Amino acid sequence: MEIEKTNYISEIKEILSSARKNVQYAINVSMVYAYYEMGRIIVEQEQHGKNRAEYGKRIIKTLSKELTKEFGNGYSEETITLIRKFYVIYSLSGNSYAVRTKSSNFVAMSFDEIIKRYPLTSDGHRFCLSWTMYRVLIRIKNQQERSFYEIEAYNNKWSTRELERQINSALFERLSLSRNKEEILELSRVGQIIEQPKDMFKKLAVLEFLNLPMEDVYTEKKLEERIIEHLQEFVLELGKGFIFVGRQVRLSINGKEYRPDLVFYNRLLRCHVVVDLKIGKLDHGDIGQMLLYTGYYDEHIKMKNENPTVGLILCKDNDEIVVHYTLDKIPNPIFVSEYIAVLPSKEDLERIIADEK
Repeated sequence: MEIEKTNYISEIKEILSSARKNVQYAINVSMVYAYYEMGRIIVEQEQHGKNRAEYGKRIIKTLSKELTKEFGNGYSEETITLIRKFYVIYSLSGNSYAVRTKSSNFVAMSFDEIIKRYPLTSDGHRFCLSWTMYRVLIRIKNQQERSFYEIEAYNNKWSTRELERQINSALFERLSLSRNKEEILELSRVGQIIEQPKDMFKKLAVLEFLNLPMEDVYTEKKLEERIIEHLQEFVLELGKGFIFVGRQVRLSINGKEYRPDLVFYNRLLRCHVVVDLKIGKLDHGDIGQMLLYTGYYDEHIKMKNENPTVGLILCKDNDEIVVHYTLDKIPNPIFVSEYIAVLPSKEDLERIIADEK
């Protein structure tokens, strides 16, 4: 008699699938430790040569030949050079992070105290990402920026592709726009911490994944449709803790219908987030409409244990004067973010951000 299928089968499948992923992850991280120690030996060996630059090149060339002969492809001179660079960068920068205590204060702690399950290298370093991700990270010259992306990649379980996308879209710089020096330092030590509505949003959103046309020929409806089609990427761009509630959610106010473009819930802040999309320049009418939406949600939708509704107006052209004379004068948590539909080069994006500052 055939045994009836129950939930235990899917549960066992999940256990095995998880175990396979953990094994693969452990292998990837183990190789990072091996490459770090390999880089250390190369650097130490280089120090014996009088002409260190030439001697170093010979070491890398010889090592590439020997390792390829013994272990197969994957140990080109370029790869070994990257391994050496990986050691040099991380042996100088170290691993120093911070964790949140129950009192919401930040306390500097070593990586050892945060991620105890990872082993130590010979000189006391710890690593938690795959080699492919560290290959991406070592391209970043700024130590604060590199530290931020390492923490965020680990905390949010980014793939290498997601990590590259966040770096190319200058996430660190965009989050730094509305922060002072101390807050930027904190960002590099602990990553992005969501404690209040202003922590959620960036002054500049990058929506290149929507594949919108270069010309200004699309409508707000088309923008909304593309966001729904690429909802996972849009939520990632919005930030942490967002859950999609709906689009064109019907609100009935005094016999008249209103429909906010998008509604989300942020589980970290325990509040609804109403998003309005504008393809043109922001004006005071857009802000008045958002005040209507957030006021309605606070009165009719928000539960007693939830926080006030947050509004986000996503527009193509912000008006700082309008924002100053309206949003800066009201208590409601409403934010305005400009968006760009095409991802420029990292250099051009940095120039845009510098102009914003």
